[in-house]
Amino acid sequence: MPRKANSRLKDPELYEELRDDGASKQKAARISNAAAKEGRSAIGRRGGKAANYEEWTVAKLRARAKEIGLTGYSHQRKSELIDSLRNS
Repeated sequence: MPRKANSRLKDPELYEELRDDGASKQKAARISNAAAKEGRSAIGRRGGKAANYEEWTVAKLRARAKEIGLTGYSHQRKSELIDSLRNS
């Protein structure tokens, strides 16, 4: 009998949602399995520990804008850069 595709997935619905949102196969599988094991609310509370954009220097903000492919950031002020990064 053939094995089911993605038979190791503990939460296939969440996996598919994450894949539709653009997550890699590995990331989607890792998150969906952790959510099934610990509960979705526990996974959501983890969150990132990155500093707020307001604490970044303009040079770092411009580097991040370049990294994600934004255009027109070189003439923007810090507050405009932050808005652009948050809304990209």
